[in-house]
Formats: sequence, C-alpha cells, structure tokens
Amino acid sequence: MGYRIGFGIDFHPLAEGREFWLGGVRIPSDRGAVGHSDADVLIHAICDALLGALNLGDIGVHFPNTDAAYQDIDSKILLARSYGLVKGKGWRVVNIDSTVCLEAPKIMKFAGAMREAMAAVLEIAADDISIKATTTEKMGFVGRGEGLVAYATVLLEH
Repeated sequence: MGYRIGFGIDFHPLAEGREFWLGGVRIPSDRGAVGHSDADVLIHAICDALLGALNLGDIGVHFPNTDAAYQDIDSKILLARSYGLVKGKGWRVVNIDSTVCLEAPKIMKFAGAMREAMAAVLEIAADDISIKATTTEKMGFVGRGEGLVAYATVLLEH
C-alpha cells in the first residue's frame, strides 16, 4: 500500500459586496473573498494539496482563471473534479488537516458544516477533515483585514 502527502495554500483579497464562501459553506459576512470562482480559499488549498500529492499540477493548471467556464463556479465542483483525478489514479483521501488565517468573521461555528460539505464530495467521514482557524495578531494583509489565507495538508492512500 502506498501513501502520498500533498500541501496546498491559497490567498484571496476580501471586498464588500461579495458572498463569503469557505469550505463549501456560505458564511454571513459584510465582505467576501474576491476571485474568478466563488473564491473559496479553503477548498482551493485542498484542491492544490490533492493535486500536488500526485504531481498533477495545481488548481490553475486544471481550472485556469482565464477560462470563462470557471467564472463564479461553486468550488465544490472544482473539489469534485480534483478528487476525480486522484480517484481515477486509484488513490483515496485518508485525512485532511487545514488552517484558515483571517481576522473576521469568526468561522469555527461553521466548521462542522464545512467538514460535512467537503466530506460528502471526497467520500470520507467529516471526522477525517480538520479545520482550524487563527488570526495573524493584526500583522500583515490578513491582520489588516485585506485578505485571507488557507493551508491544507492531505494524506492519500493507494
């Protein structure tokens, strides 16, 4: 049996007038992430981790922000397609560990719903997905509330 580890990271600016999607869940907020798709940084980081574990490139290779087909797309679709590539090579997700860095809004009360939404796509138990949150103690672009970052590590099993 083989194992592979993948790491992903994603950044997006925040702006008023955008819906805030994180982990496949719409979170109430007066600002949301800006991007070509729904700008779900957590799902994007997980997609990159899945793809990276098998040396399949990154999310931009498979779903370029220059392609109108991905304009405002639900990132759960990108997650399903990324997982399809992994599954097609005979691999499955063992677990995911992730961290989201942002000052506001507070997201942990939505973590269960995010875990459930992503687990359904990835055909794993919600308990196999860890979501943590932190601030940057007011430092940098995250600390100033200009954007957010997500990190993800995934373990795959063949």
